[in-house]
Amino acid sequence: MADRSVDYLLIGGGLAAAACARRLREEGADGSIMVVGREPDPPYHRPPLSKAYLRGTQMREDALVQPAGWWQDHEVELLTRASVMKLDPSERVAKLSTRRDVGFGKALIATGANVRRLRVEGADLEGIHYLRTFGNSDAIREDAADAERIVMVGGSYIGTEVAASLTALGKSCAILMQEGVTLDRQFGPVVGGFFQAVLEEHGIEVRGSDELERFEGTDGRVTKVVTKRGAELPCECVVVGVGVVPDVMLAKGAGLDIGGLGGVTCSSRLETSVPGIFAAGDMAEYDSVIHGQHMRIEHWDAAATQGETAALNMLGRDVPHDEVPYFFSDLADWVSMESVGPGSGEDVVRGSLEDGRFTAFYLDQGRVTAALTVGRSDDLEHARRLIREGARPDLRALADPDSDLSTL
Repeated sequence: MADRSVDYLLIGGGLAAAACARRLREEGADGSIMVVGREPDPPYHRPPLSKAYLRGTQMREDALVQPAGWWQDHEVELLTRASVMKLDPSERVAKLSTRRDVGFGKALIATGANVRRLRVEGADLEGIHYLRTFGNSDAIREDAADAERIVMVGGSYIGTEVAASLTALGKSCAILMQEGVTLDRQFGPVVGGFFQAVLEEHGIEVRGSDELERFEGTDGRVTKVVTKRGAELPCECVVVGVGVVPDVMLAKGAGLDIGGLGGVTCSSRLETSVPGIFAAGDMAEYDSVIHGQHMRIEHWDAAATQGETAALNMLGRDVPHDEVPYFFSDLADWVSMESVGPGSGEDVVRGSLEDGRFTAFYLDQGRVTAALTVGRSDDLEHARRLIREGARPDLRALADPDSDLSTL
């Protein structure tokens, strides 16, 4: 017997749950809504953690998804520092870490992802950080303040953004990564090489095509990063950014289907294998009507739009999730990028990498699946259309900056 019941139970205190709650109210849902999140803060945007918030130019309240008073004003019950420990889909009951059982009508599971942790010698030394929360960002800033040299392990978004932010604060930084160039896995060697050149121009040492062997330290604190190729990188602080793992523990325990990409299997409506229970965000693996295959997207914008789609379908609208995800990143105030679509493949560059104004379109068997732009934001709307239509444009016209994208 549940201690109480709610109409909508939103599990996970991140962007997906917050967007779902907001959309439910905007669409006229008058039932009770409960959001359960394990962090001490209300839902917030994570991108600033490696950028403006880390540099101290943005406050916590600036990163909140909703103003502090929104939850009470819209009669959404927000439980922080709480988790759903067990979910019974058949009985429609959730057991909370607060030792209360909550019944529900419909539910959203948006438990996100956990950082991938290293299992190497010295990984337990002090001064080694991972970045996922406000508290992590605070700890990195505090530790970096007393450090002369900082090493980033991983050459993706976290590694490059944190290196840029700390360099902008006057620190000496190095990046160690398996890839040949930074952001290679996201955007390929040509575009990745552009961003690596920007980092190196600002004094960041980039050591690619190498791997971490171990950490060494003195008096329990890290002092050196040793690579498998024998390089030794002295440091007083390390930030690790080697990806995330979908948090599907609760979903597995509830008997929900897990897909081949490691996420909770969902229909194009983001409904899981149990009717009335939906999933969104980093741990949702859904049937994409745009790409014609199952997708799992870790972009923050995808979490928000998926949360909104889930809300609509909780209300019986029966709409597919057909949003083309948007993402942005910046390396301090040196350069900013915007991208749409989760695809990869052959890149076609429109504009000039040398001038720092270009758009890279990515094509899979001739079909546009994604695009990234630096300094050419207007190209993104055309890219969204091409992605939605499954367009196979002429490559020479696509690369020609004088051609009219609207005609392709």
